[in-house]
Amino acid sequence: MNTLFDKIWDSHVVTAVEDGPVQLYIDRLYCHEVTSPQAFAGLRERGLKPLRPERIFCMPDHNTPTHDQDRPIEDPVSKAQVDALERNAGDFGLAYFGMMHPKNGIIHVVGPERGLTLPGMTIVCGDSHTSTHGAMGAVAFGIGTSEVEMVLASQCILQQKPKTMRIRIEGISGKGVTAKDVALYVASKMTTSGATGYFIEYAGSVVRDLTMEGRLTLCNLSIEMGARGGMIAPDEATFAYIKGREYAPKGEAWDKATAYWRTLQSEEDAVFDKEVYFCADDIEPMITYGTNPGMGMGITETVPPADAMPEAGRVSYKKSLEYMGFSEGETLIGKPVDYVFLGSCTNGRIEDFRMFASLVKGRRKAPHITAWLVPGSWMVDAQIREEGLDKILEEAGFTLRQPGCSACLAMNDDKIPAGKYSVSTSNRNFEGRQGPGARTLLASPLVAAAAAVTGKITDPRIL
Repeated sequence: MNTLFDKIWDSHVVTAVEDGPVQLYIDRLYCHEVTSPQAFAGLRERGLKPLRPERIFCMPDHNTPTHDQDRPIEDPVSKAQVDALERNAGDFGLAYFGMMHPKNGIIHVVGPERGLTLPGMTIVCGDSHTSTHGAMGAVAFGIGTSEVEMVLASQCILQQKPKTMRIRIEGISGKGVTAKDVALYVASKMTTSGATGYFIEYAGSVVRDLTMEGRLTLCNLSIEMGARGGMIAPDEATFAYIKGREYAPKGEAWDKATAYWRTLQSEEDAVFDKEVYFCADDIEPMITYGTNPGMGMGITETVPPADAMPEAGRVSYKKSLEYMGFSEGETLIGKPVDYVFLGSCTNGRIEDFRMFASLVKGRRKAPHITAWLVPGSWMVDAQIREEGLDKILEEAGFTLRQPGCSACLAMNDDKIPAGKYSVSTSNRNFEGRQGPGARTLLASPLVAAAAAVTGKITDPRIL
């Protein structure tokens, strides 16, 4: 009767408080520079050391510049954050992949690509998009800074067990429809609060047909529906992706691990607290028009009228459109844009760069477009160069930047200026997310590429 989530969660419970939280054992803690300084300070104050230092991996990503990483960081706040993480990792004997380190990158890109994230694990990080790792068949979720300290000290965390939801997406994805479009479509139907209190398992033929990188994108956006996390049952595609990666099990340990991983499926008669179904035929390339990730629509559709919204939200809906400079009932196709951002923990993987390059090949970047193409890690950067994608991008007028979170959030130099429109492959479009006054339209790498070469919002299918 158990769901995949139940199997992993229950096997990690150390103790349970009656009518209270459980003490959950954590297999992997990822630390970045933004949410860890106070946690390390707390350890020092109490004279504690990390209980299982070998299970903790640290790297800066939010504050890192995406150019001249071999030089000192100019912004004093960013420099202080990054320096503090390096010092803390050194003081407590933790693995640290600093700027320019070949294993550095966005922590949610590096974990899976290095084989640090494995099926059956419990994984936490002081970052909401930790849900990304659930694509590997893990229970992964974001935590607060005080909880980071708790895991550092005890390798455990106190948590209430969330409810379970299964989202099935059946059918065959249409032309130009990527994992990002599937995620934005589901978010548009579920809204930003539709999965609050739940842990989602994604299932169905559309999900099974996704590559591992597509699955990482889908699980990444679970949090934008209010979910505690999202996950996908591991299968042969998962095992093929993991095999041979640096931290993956080898030899006999590999055989033992895969035998266990094959048991990580929801049972036939498993009962979820909620089940939701979507059809692939209803999904086309998506774009957001508002100021939260749930305000998305098919690229050929028109901005919905306010009276289609629940009455309580109509005032904020109109304010959102006002901020974006859009009107009810209008199409976004043909709207000029200023910036294009390819990257982030949502779409900074090699597959995303392959998609972008496939569409811009033989074309040229529109003259007025500022394009920031930011690999999610140095491994992705190396793959781009090995496959010759850098040459395709260069010939089309694009320049690669260095790995980091970049323009996903306004915590580094890559900020969108006020009033400018940005077609972004990242995960959030809140007011000011990419810079004070910036206007963000979330989209897939294909929609971003189409905007980059035409200078306006364009349905990639016509290219």
